[in-house]
Amino acid sequence: MTTGLKISVAVFGLGLLSACSQSDPILPGERLALRAGDTAAATEVENRAVAANLPAAVSNGQWAQSPVSPFARTTHAALQLPLQQVWSTSIGDGDKRRKRLNTTPVSDGARIYTMSSDLRITATDTSGAAVWTHQLETPRDSAASVQGGGLGVADGVLYATSGLGQLTALEAATGSVVWTQDLDTVATGAPTISGGLVYLTSGDNIGWAIETDSGRVRWQTETVADINNVAGAPAPALEGDRVVFGFGNGQIQTTFRQGGLSLWSSEIAGQRKGRAVNTVGDITGDPVIADGSLYAGNHSGSMAGFDLFSGDRKWTLAEGALHQPWVAGGSVYFVSDLNELKRVDAETGEQIWSVELPGWVPSARPHKRRDRSYVNYGPILAGGQLIVASSDGAIRMFNPEDGALTSQVDIPGGATTSPIVVNGTLYVVSKKGTLFAYR
Repeated sequence: MTTGLKISVAVFGLGLLSACSQSDPILPGERLALRAGDTAAATEVENRAVAANLPAAVSNGQWAQSPVSPFARTTHAALQLPLQQVWSTSIGDGDKRRKRLNTTPVSDGARIYTMSSDLRITATDTSGAAVWTHQLETPRDSAASVQGGGLGVADGVLYATSGLGQLTALEAATGSVVWTQDLDTVATGAPTISGGLVYLTSGDNIGWAIETDSGRVRWQTETVADINNVAGAPAPALEGDRVVFGFGNGQIQTTFRQGGLSLWSSEIAGQRKGRAVNTVGDITGDPVIADGSLYAGNHSGSMAGFDLFSGDRKWTLAEGALHQPWVAGGSVYFVSDLNELKRVDAETGEQIWSVELPGWVPSARPHKRRDRSYVNYGPILAGGQLIVASSDGAIRMFNPEDGALTSQVDIPGGATTSPIVVNGTLYVVSKKGTLFAYR
């Protein structure tokens, strides 16, 4: 190195030291957290007891499809509490190591329809007797890996999606096949049926509209696929002339029901740092329409409220949603990605209360944090209470005003689906493949 170069380097080094020794100017103004735009602060929020303003309980004669849409939802079902088990019956295979039973039952009032983990569809009457069964044919070379599906019933026809990549229409009274439509990719989300069309999501990135009378495809809409998904796509939500799809990449897409023309879309982004599952941005808090608004959440730590018609975002919450939110009396209730039952204001997203649900069993072994995790399904609103069915073996009832646990009842084997309520009876499926009835 030459002398001149050494001098230059020395001067440059002095410049760096001089720069480092100078304090950065402190800018005036209020200091805000990085996520200050979110309505949920990073600090603990004190629980409050606030009137729930629930609508009157209604004795509903069916729970025919996913209650994400106003036309398919009984916001407050009549149910006499406390609950007692009245009967149980096997519906086929339950949870297996490589296959999960994740299909919530539906009912038209006369029968309860279920799907087991081995894709056996069963119609059970209200006394617990099997009326008919139908086995969806599984290719032998993929029988161990094919799982999941969704159910919806309308106008005497049961529609079943499945991991086989098919939509099958069955006569609800007999189980006879009406038609089958191949979708070319797995379809494990529940269908929504209205106006002569079946709407569903396949592969977590394709939305479909299929004619109910023939099984012909009316139109499709598609977004970018994502590999970090949770089994079971959200059911499409309907209101007026539009349908809302939730996709695996975290996108909410609103389209015209008849032609599939896109109206607006938005992405629910945001992750809870420090957790391995924060890479899963799938929409797991099914988009729910209520009072002209849309509410949805992802798996990794974010939830949002939108104006359904303009797409304007009303609020964003730094909390994920593991299952469909429940909207009633100006509040949104949901199970968060931290397994907490939460109540927030539907207009502002402000948290009112939060209570812990079973998360996992701590491990006695020092190198393991937990031995097994629990899943909490729901909530639904019935009998004046929020009801959550959990895989730890209990169905729990909570006071909507303050989140207090009011009662619980055992479900042997633990729940593996959300509960439904029809004609004053609560139905839920266990991990062992058993349909339980409580009233």
